[in-house]
Formats: sequence, structure tokens, C-alpha cells
Amino acid sequence: MKKLITAITLLIIASGSFAQDVNKMIKQDDVERIIKTLSADDMQGRATFTPGIEKAAQFIEGEYTQIGLKPMEGNTGYRQNFSMIKTKPVKTEVSINGTNIAPENIAVSGGATFSWASATDAEVVKVTPDEDLRKEYMGYLKSGKKMLVLVDPKFADLFNKIQSRYKNGSVSFKDKVNNNTSPLVFVLGTFDDVKSFTVNYEVKSEELPLFNVAGIIPGKTKPNEYVVFSGHYDHLGIIKPMEGDSIANGADDDASGTTAVISLAKYYKKLDNNARTLIFVAFTAEEIGEYGSQHFAKTVDPDKVVAMFNIEMIGKASKFGQNSAFITGFERSDFGTILQKNLEGTAFKFYPDPYPEQDLFYRSDNASLARVGVPAHTISTDQIDIDKYYHTVKDELSTLDVANITSTIRAIALSSRTIVSGVDTPKRVAKLER
Repeated sequence: MKKLITAITLLIIASGSFAQDVNKMIKQDDVERIIKTLSADDMQGRATFTPGIEKAAQFIEGEYTQIGLKPMEGNTGYRQNFSMIKTKPVKTEVSINGTNIAPENIAVSGGATFSWASATDAEVVKVTPDEDLRKEYMGYLKSGKKMLVLVDPKFADLFNKIQSRYKNGSVSFKDKVNNNTSPLVFVLGTFDDVKSFTVNYEVKSEELPLFNVAGIIPGKTKPNEYVVFSGHYDHLGIIKPMEGDSIANGADDDASGTTAVISLAKYYKKLDNNARTLIFVAFTAEEIGEYGSQHFAKTVDPDKVVAMFNIEMIGKASKFGQNSAFITGFERSDFGTILQKNLEGTAFKFYPDPYPEQDLFYRSDNASLARVGVPAHTISTDQIDIDKYYHTVKDELSTLDVANITSTIRAIALSSRTIVSGVDTPKRVAKLER
């Protein structure tokens, strides 16, 4: 019994020592400096394919250089370059029962030019007020059918988000260009019996460059086993003005996660004792389809990736209060259990995702790695069900709690240490079908 008490006492002392070290090594003023830079107006909201995201990438590269990270194998610098085909609509016309629909009431998901001239060209479905548009929308995307979707005005807010997603067109990997044979046309309004409809949708395509920003700290004793720390550095860019402001700064989404990645890279470089190779990657194009992480998943051997810490929106206290965060897909592996074990003796606690209806496990970059069997999870604190600043121009540094960001980063640093050291290896997740 005395030996047991002594062991527990030593564990508590050790945990306290680790906590003190991490508090000194991950400083709040540096965290604030990074997120302030990434979410500043001169980044123009960091939209994909814009000068703003280029500026953000240069800043991240500068941080990686100062830290002393090495490029990933096969890259001459920190950029993991690839290109995609961007398809932009140049004409969108819809008429129902001979009446032209106003452009603001149309949203089209389509990767190629198409025309519908008769009622047999597409299935007509209605989303009634008593249905769940979000659920129905996901079903339409998976259906593989050509559809004209009539959306009740009750869902105007969600319709506007769908429209915002598609109004600037779509992007595709080269090998999937023009494979969209099942376009969806959403129309907001109340309609009786649809006797006829026509749709004319014309697009223009061009090849454009994209790039993740990735650096590594090679492992000391297990260099062929990888631990990934990630966040996405893109956001929405310039959107519909609100109170005279049109820049969606994306301070929480996801400058906070990118700040965590940079801070963790600095922390582990200072420690310089990682058994496994650590990869720190800022993903591009998450907001338009998780394309950066999809490309990354093709460039690494998934069997060598033992865990992925994807960090998304940690700027505000979670629904569980201070010193807490949640992990998406908690039940899919023992990743969360390992993290919590490493936090014994601290005030911080990780919880399972409290928003299963939001489908968050599939809505961030962790899904790209989980699809190939990696224990890949997202860590977040966002109260997504009530976050009034999500995807608005109000997602600014002034609306965030920098102390919450800092404490969460410190908790990730402490909780990841046995995975980084090669002591713990999370169980693989079942490969995802979507």
C-alpha cells in the first residue's frame, strides 16, 4: 500500500511538473500574436485561390522556418503543391411552369454544363416545413440522382448557406473532372403542382494551384511512425456585408486550430525528444470540400500514421465549461481515452462529441485520414448548435477567449505525449465508407 501511495504521489508530482513546463513553453502572448496575424483584415478572410490565402501560407512558412521544421519527404519547401480544376458558373437560368426564377432563389450543385428541357430530365422533390432540410440535403448529395429540389421559405437561412457554397462554382481533382452527372438544382419558394420546368446551367473551367503547408520533426527512434497535428488555414474570404463589414476573418474557424499547430510545433521542437516523426500541417480548401486533407491522405502511407490530432475551432469555452474540449468520433478508437489518461492530475478534461446530429466527424479534415483507417479525430470546443458567429464576419479575434485557446493547446501538448513518445498507439478505426 505504501508503494502504491508513493507511486500515485510521484505521478501527481510528475503531472504537475509537466503542466508547469508546458505553461512556460506555450505562452499566451505568442498564441495571441499568431491568431491575430492569421485573422487580420489584410488576410482578406483566407479564401481558397485568393491573395489572402497566399499571404497566410507565407506567414505559416515563416513560422515553420523560425521553429526549424524540415519539409516533408519529396518536397523542397513546406508547400505540398497540387492543382485542381475550378468550375465557375457563367449562366444559371431556371423556370418553373413558365415563370423565371429570381437568381437569389437558385442554388446549383453541378460540375459541368447541362440543360433540362422536360419533366423527364430530373426528379422533382419538395422539402416541406415539417422536414429537416439538412438531413434531406445530405441524402440528395448521396442519391446520385438529378433533382430539382423545391425548398420551403421556412428554410431560407440554410438555403442561403447552400447557395453561398455553390455560387462561386466547384472544384474537382483532375481525375474527377466533369464526373458530376447528377446535378442538383435548389429553388427557394412555394410551388403547387410542377407541370414543367427548364434549367440552363453553363460553366467555365480552369486549372489552379493549391497547397498545404507542412513541416516535420523526424522521429528519434521510430521515424517511420507518424503523428499528425493539423488544422485548416483557409476560410470564406469576402462575403455578404454585415454592418459594413464583409471580411469573414475566420478567427475561430480555423485560425485558432492553425495557431495550435504552429504552437505545438514550437513546443515539440524545443523538447526535441519525440520518438515518432511529427507532421504539422495546415490544410487548404477545407471549407470547399476538405480537398487539402484529401490530397495529403494520398501522399502519406496511412499504415504509418498512428494518430491524427485535427484541431478545429477552440476559441471559446465548450458547453462543458472551462478546461474542457470534445473529441469527434470518440467511440471509434481509444484515442480519447489515451489523451484523458495523460491529463490525470490536471484540471482539463476531454469529452465525447456532444453534437452527434451535426455530423462533425465528417465535417473536418480528420475524415480524410479516417477513411483510410487512421485514428484521426477532431478536437474542438465550439458550441456549434448556438454559435452565432460561425461563418459570419463576426468571427473575429475580439469575439474569442485567447486564454481558452491557450489552455486547450497546452492540454493537447500534455495529452499527446505518450503517443508522441511511442508508448501508446491508438487502435485503428474502421475505414469509412463516406
